[in-house]
Amino acid sequence: MKNTILNIFFLTIFFQINYCGYTFAQTAKLPTKWTQAAMASSNPFPDYPRPQLVRGEWKSLNGKWDYIGGKEKKAALNPRVPIEFLTNNEQILVPYCPESVISGIERKQEVNMWYRRYFEIPQKWKGKNVLINFEAVDHEATVFVNGQKAGTHSGGYDGFSLDITRFLKAGRNELIVSAYDSNDGTMPSGKNGPRGDYTFSSGIWQSVWLEPVSPVHIKNIRLLPDLEHSRLQVKVEAGTSNLSAVAMDGKKVVSQWEGSAGNTFYLPITNPKLWSPEEPFLYDLKISVKDRNGMVTDEISSYFGMRDIRLGKVAGVVRPFLNGKFIMQVGLLDQGYWPDGILTAPGDEALKSDLEFTKNAGFNLIRKHMKTEPKRFYYWADKLGMLLWQDMPAIWYQNEDTARVRPAFRRELKEIMDEHYNAPSIIAWVPFNENWGAFDVPKITDWVKKYDPSRLVNGNSGFNNNPDYQKAAGDPGNGDFVDTHIYIGPNDASKPDAKRAASLGEFGGVGLFVRGHMWPVENNAYAYEPTSEALTDRFVLLMSQVEQLMKYQGLSVAVYTQTTDVEHEVNGLLSYDRAVEKMDIKRVSEINRAVIAEGNKLNSLEYKRK
Repeated sequence: MKNTILNIFFLTIFFQINYCGYTFAQTAKLPTKWTQAAMASSNPFPDYPRPQLVRGEWKSLNGKWDYIGGKEKKAALNPRVPIEFLTNNEQILVPYCPESVISGIERKQEVNMWYRRYFEIPQKWKGKNVLINFEAVDHEATVFVNGQKAGTHSGGYDGFSLDITRFLKAGRNELIVSAYDSNDGTMPSGKNGPRGDYTFSSGIWQSVWLEPVSPVHIKNIRLLPDLEHSRLQVKVEAGTSNLSAVAMDGKKVVSQWEGSAGNTFYLPITNPKLWSPEEPFLYDLKISVKDRNGMVTDEISSYFGMRDIRLGKVAGVVRPFLNGKFIMQVGLLDQGYWPDGILTAPGDEALKSDLEFTKNAGFNLIRKHMKTEPKRFYYWADKLGMLLWQDMPAIWYQNEDTARVRPAFRRELKEIMDEHYNAPSIIAWVPFNENWGAFDVPKITDWVKKYDPSRLVNGNSGFNNNPDYQKAAGDPGNGDFVDTHIYIGPNDASKPDAKRAASLGEFGGVGLFVRGHMWPVENNAYAYEPTSEALTDRFVLLMSQVEQLMKYQGLSVAVYTQTTDVEHEVNGLLSYDRAVEKMDIKRVSEINRAVIAEGNKLNSLEYKRK
């Protein structure tokens, strides 16, 4: 009842913005309990954005920026010079997309977007190089510093960094960013595209920040747990510098190493504490760059989890193993949409809350569907103990202008894999979903597996479904899963073959209307129940059927649709505003944990690793 009252209250709240002397009012169609605080924030997402490569000195650029946007505005696609801003401009709240109410703009199909803000470099950064980091800009970004082009980036779901030192001056510096998003379906866009189901988003939609570094500094790290040899494989990209690395269990040093950057080295981890959903233990890691005199010139803190994911056999059935044992993966399809922020959660607390809810409801898996998240989402998954399948956002028109479209897909797939490689929570990559934009599926599935052999690959999740405007790519026949989507299901789910485990990549989708907590469109689902009690009963029945398929048909993964309602879809366990739990979560948790426990019992049967 309290959440309902808060929602009614927030629906009456107007967010005022001033533009050219006029005052406009914006109101959230469906606010969350975080909407008001996000709108009023001067620095959204104030925590350091990159938890696995943290520096102590940094400066957030989130907050109010000057903004010019629209189809008729100066072209923002690879401009040679920046736009001229007016004295009085609209303002946008970064990192929220201009389609969102939190941003203060809330307009669709801007296409050309221009952002401006000023900043000063702290005096104590003198003598350092300055990097500007963007977690995500959709889709084509160009960065100008003090009128000079500092760099460009293409891709809506991966981050990028630029060294802007040579463009800086004493005192106030001007930063202008152009973003161009044609939204034509030829670039990776997932549900955020012309054939997607929901409000699309564009422009800057994740955090922006500055940080000082030495000329020789750590650009990237790559961490791979190796349980077989009780060690952590580490590769540091930092030129030809000298390095030291220390792994910690709390305050206790468990391993140390010194040597040169560029080469792979190993940190022995004796009797490692394993990372799992039940016990998500994380080691701390500190890596330092030293000059010839042994002085530290750059230092980052990080963390890692010791875990192993691969296929094995239980009583002759191919199944996924975590740390040498089969674990039944009971998951939720998680689309990561928000009624107030669209693709961007209203804040870090909100981002964490969906994971906490999923964990408390007894699920051990999230399939992150058709999008990436800020790195703090993966940090919370690592810390809370949530297995993740990471989808690649789909393209929609893969057969048009193939010389441009297909390489762009491959490039961003690689960038996403590189960017999130160190997250122990990610156990599988999903290059394609239901044949959407699918091309060269067997080749891409093989490439993903070879590029990251430490994880599982589901080449075409739901290969039995296909949009009617294209020919189906179908089952690639390789990878680690035979994966179908069955609505309502779960019967007729995939069965394992001689080399692949069986996965039900999507099923369920049963809806419940909750008056006062639905997006203002015609709402729908694959099926409906009239009450929360009936919906809970239906879920318990479906999961009991999943248990039968696990025991007797070899099913190893079941992903229910979905975490929350999303715009017109009302088949979430939570309402779209996250205010109403639509099922009895205690009962949901009980059946989920019971199914996982029955899966654990299968490990008592004779098995062998592949």
